[in-house]
Amino acid sequence: MTSGEPVRRGGRDAQRRRTRKAIIEAAVRLSAGGATPSIDEIAAAADVSRRTIYMHFPSLDHLLIDATAGAINDPPVEQALADPALAGDAAARVDALIQTLLEHSPQSLPLGRRLIRLTVDMPVNDTQEPPTPRRTQRRVGWLERACEPLRDTLSEESFQRLISALTIVVGWEAQIALRDVRGLDPQAEQETIRWAARVLVEAAIKEG
Repeated sequence: MTSGEPVRRGGRDAQRRRTRKAIIEAAVRLSAGGATPSIDEIAAAADVSRRTIYMHFPSLDHLLIDATAGAINDPPVEQALADPALAGDAAARVDALIQTLLEHSPQSLPLGRRLIRLTVDMPVNDTQEPPTPRRTQRRVGWLERACEPLRDTLSEESFQRLISALTIVVGWEAQIALRDVRGLDPQAEQETIRWAARVLVEAAIKEG
């Protein structure tokens, strides 16, 4: 892998997230009145093709569940990440993100379980292109924003590795493992996730 490849891949991933965000926002707007929009209506509102939507979401159900979860989480997460008191502290920003997500998990985790059931058995991609991620891109965007203060101190490769590591411990999959496999209560779950995320951020800072 050349040094330029992580940068190019990061740019492609950012474009995918922007497209995905536009699709989800269109679905949220069209669903606000209580009606279920069609794929064609969502595509028109997001100014993308039907094919583009299906590159990101295998089904309309998948898209609408993801959009609902986003409607629950997006406003409070945006507010947490905009806190000026945390502007230069990546560890504190990640911690604030985690606390916000877990605060809303009673509403969002049931949706997350449904979303995971819809996507756990993805079809095999026989092409040489890497598969397009079909969920959790919102999470990656949040983590990148939370870790933004480290952009100038970490290499692009180290920064992306940190985001990948945090993706493992921040999100529905981690909550489900801690609850269903480890049997943790919500308080212990929160303490474990916050501890794991802090250790990862501190390790990245030390290496950088």
